[in-house]
Amino acid sequence: MGLVATSKGLGPVATIAQDPWNIDRSRRDPTEGDVASAERPFEQLDVTRPQPDAASAQHTVAAISPQSTRPADLLLKTGASVVGQLGGRGREARAALVGRNGGNDASELAVERGLRWLMAHQREDGSWSFNHHQSACRGQCRNPGTEASTTAATALALLPFLGAGYTHQQGDYQEVVAAGLYYLRSRALITPNGTDLQDGTMYAQGLAAIALGEAYAMTGDQTLKELTQGVIDFVIYAQDKRGGGWRYTPGEPGDTTVTGWQLMGLKSGQMAGLQVEMSSIYLVRRFLDSVQSDEGAQYGYQNPLSRNSTTAIGLLCRMYTGWHHDHPALRRGVQHLSESGPSETNMYYDYYATQVMRHWDGPLWQQWNVKMRDHLIATQSTESHEAGSWYFPDRYGDRGGRLYNTAMGVMILEVYYRYMPLYGEDSVTGDF
Repeated sequence: MGLVATSKGLGPVATIAQDPWNIDRSRRDPTEGDVASAERPFEQLDVTRPQPDAASAQHTVAAISPQSTRPADLLLKTGASVVGQLGGRGREARAALVGRNGGNDASELAVERGLRWLMAHQREDGSWSFNHHQSACRGQCRNPGTEASTTAATALALLPFLGAGYTHQQGDYQEVVAAGLYYLRSRALITPNGTDLQDGTMYAQGLAAIALGEAYAMTGDQTLKELTQGVIDFVIYAQDKRGGGWRYTPGEPGDTTVTGWQLMGLKSGQMAGLQVEMSSIYLVRRFLDSVQSDEGAQYGYQNPLSRNSTTAIGLLCRMYTGWHHDHPALRRGVQHLSESGPSETNMYYDYYATQVMRHWDGPLWQQWNVKMRDHLIATQSTESHEAGSWYFPDRYGDRGGRLYNTAMGVMILEVYYRYMPLYGEDSVTGDF
């Protein structure tokens, strides 16, 4: 089943319509004029909207109520509050948080230019491909990726739009986001274990869980609820029940990189008020224990042999599964990332490490931010059809190519408001 945009949301249709939202393709050339949307007020998100139905609302209230008898929420310490975790994406909050947390006009302009590039490389059926030559680009931009999963590419490309507060119901990119969500549903396989959006890799499943969870949480669109819950259910099914992680195929002994995306998918499901089995979160902690070194200050891929990228992922996962700001291993891990500094080419490391440093905050974050922010602003392409994009040669990032680099670059520059911090004065967290 596919999707069709209506005044009430995204409804089912029998087949994929040809350009069902009549998207203005004339806007898809990133070189046509300046990025007007960067200079106009951001659309206001109704972050105070209650959860989509009574059951979801009760689930959310139970999660944040002091009288709650539910187990401590290990991902979002105060529960599935949209206001708490996604509240920074609203118009007024975004504008305020940019300056307060280390962003500036140039970083916001870079975000909007990146979104314009992504929009220009969306395919007619609403999808994206890591081989961006398959879009209207027709080879005008260099460095296409080789990874085949279109659900992974589509979900990854949707995340920067959602991160900036744009949904299929509000903002300058409504048609773009709606078309991407439409494509994800058109590729969904309903199985006894949940809704499968792998398209060849569990990376895609985790990314889809994040994108759909955020879209549902931000809009309360009931037409997304069943699809999103099914995707979450499949993530939980696919977990290695012995070791606690995830890898490329369901049930396979896990690795840190795939596990990071799945955990963030479960986090998005909780933010949306969906059902997430807490036993799955406890298993993630078991997996992290198996790949940690220095008592949890550093992390490896499938064993404790630490790397910078996996250390950043492991630390972020620890933050979301309950480590407090004063945890000694967390402090040592953050210090290690600070001393290593941002990478000039490894966007995967930079994406996770920037989130860790932002949540940590303080002088170490300020030092990190200036380097990371200014590097991305300076290296964003400004010429020809590549304007607004990034590409850094990297051993693993080459598989995702320019599309992957651009999506990651935009999300890094959205760090000031994409998620509210887990610690500090803006935190919505509390004790377990």
